Amino acid sequence: MPTLTANGIRIAFDTAGDAKSTPVLLVHGLGMQLTSWPEEFVDGLVELGFYVIRFDHRDCGLSTKFDRAGKPNLASNWLRGWFRAWLTSHVRLPARPVYRLDDMADDALGVLSALGIARAHLVGVSMGGMVAQILAARHPQRVLSLTSIMSSSGRRGLPGPGPAVRQALMQRPADPNDVDAIIEAAVVLQQAIGSPAYPTPEKQLRRRAARALRRCYCPAGVARQMLAITSAPERSELLRSIAVPTLVIHGAADPLVPLACGEDTAAQVPGARLEVIEGMGHDLPVQLNERMLALIDANARGKITPDSTPHLYVRQ
Repeated sequence: MPTLTANGIRIAFDTAGDAKSTPVLLVHGLGMQLTSWPEEFVDGLVELGFYVIRFDHRDCGLSTKFDRAGKPNLASNWLRGWFRAWLTSHVRLPARPVYRLDDMADDALGVLSALGIARAHLVGVSMGGMVAQILAARHPQRVLSLTSIMSSSGRRGLPGPGPAVRQALMQRPADPNDVDAIIEAAVVLQQAIGSPAYPTPEKQLRRRAARALRRCYCPAGVARQMLAITSAPERSELLRSIAVPTLVIHGAADPLVPLACGEDTAAQVPGARLEVIEGMGHDLPVQLNERMLALIDANARGKITPDSTPHLYVRQ
């Protein structure tokens, strides 16, 4: 796997398609590696004529880990919100985040610069949507369009996950040193947040979890990324400055980042389009691959209009 140096760290990346084609940068979510993007999704973007770039965030995959921060110390008076129980059950945390979402946005920008790419379309999922939002707002000259999927504006007061998801988030592997136990915990979580109308077979979830585990397992890194999320200020004002074509995609059945979060994101970005997908949870099910690709392609080419799909709404 190739690596590059950007923003002072080593970042693992991968590309697909013709380097002379229009670039699209994929920005994944919390603890997700570049290999977590479904191959059918990547291949579909290539077939649509895009040059696809994926990368591992800091603290996951084959990119730089921030273990130099030392063993995190629990600061219960700092931790608030619905992540508290999951965080404290997995790893002790520092009082202040080691880095911010803004730093992760600078990493993404650094990937583009290192590859000599002046402007790119952005597709961000969950935490990756937050990172992409920041990049689009702070560096508009480097962004062609933004697609924010199952993400949030971070505005205080927005709903969090339901009880079943909170329980899955709090669940620790029965044996943190046992591969099967780690995979089992990952499968339980994915089943809890997945799309009820588009379920992924359990065997496939297990294969994905095993593949990710073989490539990298860094729960402390996931916790540090989560701290970057929970400590981030809301982005409402920042989102109002985004001027590129913006599409917000959100599942009506998302149990982790509820639909209200996507609705609020679209409401903050001038002219943003909101696509609500019934039965979709907090994942990228293969059954929705063609629909998602068509929406991303239409947004990138400036062809999305309120009448282009019966599920599309425009936020002015």
